[in-house]
Amino acid sequence: MIGEDRLQLNDRFIRAFNMLEARGVIVKNDRNGKGMGDFAEKILGNRAYGHIIRAFLNPDDKRVINYSQARQFCREFSVNESFMLDGMGSPFGLDLPKTVSEPEEHGYRGNILFTTTEAFAGSAVDVDGFRGENLDYFSLPGLSGSGMVAFPINGNSMEPLILDGDVVVCRELEDLSQVRDNQIYAVKNNGSVWVKYAQRILHGGRVTHLKLISANHLEHDPFIEEVNIHTRLYKVIRRISNL
Repeated sequence: MIGEDRLQLNDRFIRAFNMLEARGVIVKNDRNGKGMGDFAEKILGNRAYGHIIRAFLNPDDKRVINYSQARQFCREFSVNESFMLDGMGSPFGLDLPKTVSEPEEHGYRGNILFTTTEAFAGSAVDVDGFRGENLDYFSLPGLSGSGMVAFPINGNSMEPLILDGDVVVCRELEDLSQVRDNQIYAVKNNGSVWVKYAQRILHGGRVTHLKLISANHLEHDPFIEEVNIHTRLYKVIRRISNL
C-alpha cells in the first residue's frame, strides 16, 4: 500500500508540473523537445515512458512518483527540493521565512530576509544559496506573513519612485498568473535581477515574455525578457529610504 507521504509527494509533483506547463516549459503534445516523451526521458530515463508520467498526473491512478524520480525532477527543472521532498516553501521560489518573530536560539527573527542585491540575483532556489553570507531577518509594521525578501537598489533606473540606495521589500509570487501589468516587480532571471514596471507578453494564452520598463524612461529604455524555467518574480510592496 502506498504511504501517505508518497501520495503527498505526488500531489506536489502534479502542482509543480502544472506550473511548468503553464509557463510553456512543458507542452504535452510537443515534438520539439518539450513533450511528454522528452520529459519522461529526463525523469525516468526513457522517452517511451510518457504514459507513466501521465499516470502520475492522474489522481485516480495508483502509480505515484518516488523520491528518486522527484529528486531528478528537481534537478532537471529547477524545482525547490525543500518544497518537493518536504512540503516546505514553494515550488520555484526562495525558501523564505515562514512566520513573524519565529523563536531562535538567541532571540527572535523577523519574517523578511535581508540580503545583498548580488546574493539575491545569484542565489539558488532555497536558503542554501545564501550560505556564503550571514542571514539577517527583520520585520516591519503592517507586513506579516511569509515569502518576503529585501535588498538594496543599485542605480537610478526607477527614480524618482525608488532611489539609488533604497531598500525594497518584495513578496514572492508563486505563479505568473499573479502578475498584473504596470506594477513594480523584482524580476530574477539567469543570475540577474531587475526592479521594473512589468507588462506581460502572451502567446497562445500564456506569458512568454515580460516587457520591463523603468520609471526613469529618459535614461533607460524598455526591454523584453524571456520567461523561462529560471524566471522568478517578486512583487515590490515596500520601499525603505535613507533619511
